[in-house]
Amino acid sequence: MMTAFGRIPLRRRGAAPSLSGATGWLNSPSLSCEDLVGHVVLYVFWTYTCINWLRILPYVRAWAEKYRDSVVVVGVHTPEFAFERDLDNVARAVRAQRVDFPVALDSEYEIWRAFDNHYWPALYLADQHGVLRYMHFGEGKYPHTERAIQQLLRTADVEFDDTLVEPESRGVEAQADWDELESPETYLGYSRSEGGSVVLSDEWAVKSDRIVADGSNARMTVPFHARDLNLVMKPVNPGVVVTFRVTLDGNNPGTAHGLDIEASGGGVLAEPRMYQLIRQRAGVTDRTAEIEFTGSGAEAYVITFG
Repeated sequence: MMTAFGRIPLRRRGAAPSLSGATGWLNSPSLSCEDLVGHVVLYVFWTYTCINWLRILPYVRAWAEKYRDSVVVVGVHTPEFAFERDLDNVARAVRAQRVDFPVALDSEYEIWRAFDNHYWPALYLADQHGVLRYMHFGEGKYPHTERAIQQLLRTADVEFDDTLVEPESRGVEAQADWDELESPETYLGYSRSEGGSVVLSDEWAVKSDRIVADGSNARMTVPFHARDLNLVMKPVNPGVVVTFRVTLDGNNPGTAHGLDIEASGGGVLAEPRMYQLIRQRAGVTDRTAEIEFTGSGAEAYVITFG
């Protein structure tokens, strides 16, 4: 069947690298390349706090379900931040994000290097002979990727429904408002001080990959132009809850509050993950958010937008 996309170029890129570098597995016993021969395989590199991963997840989840009898999805979890190496943190995220396919824990970057990968998220498709045939980095091109899956299935003489998945994306998984997204991802540690403008109060200690609130009432001020504002953060001490409050242009966020705060702006930092602080629902304009922590013991890593 000829599609609106025509045929997707599926150049042979060599054998899929070994998964032997995995430090562990979730949702599956360990898998080798030999175990996967005979199946089309979709390898997905991800890390659980990444907003770009969260926004592709509805499609990956839908492909894993639709093609479950003929396609193996292997999630390769390669941590960006140190706390994402922790097995309990990853296992909690796998449950919360409803990741049901096999997950190789790539805590030492062995699989990442074997694939010569450089991105989160990254998708690699291998045919039934274990040969890499397609890759895509970042968000988007979902119909293109699914047509590539279908071409490999057709080559393997596998029958399938050739309609395309249309998953419903909600909450933090909702696709970005690209027409209004003007603010760049902003890393807060000094080793990657890139992105937008953030003003910190004196109570923050700046580390290489994060900032740490080492006094009460630590504040950060974030001017932005986007529908969503998210913050990756964690408590310094596991099990210790840190409260915080978000204002928008000096006021309670009201209907613009994100999933992780109340309309009054109140929020609780209890576990290491990405927190959605703002989701504007009535037009996007230039705004300024201020996040204030009422006690010490919070660490913040990166601000993302949607």
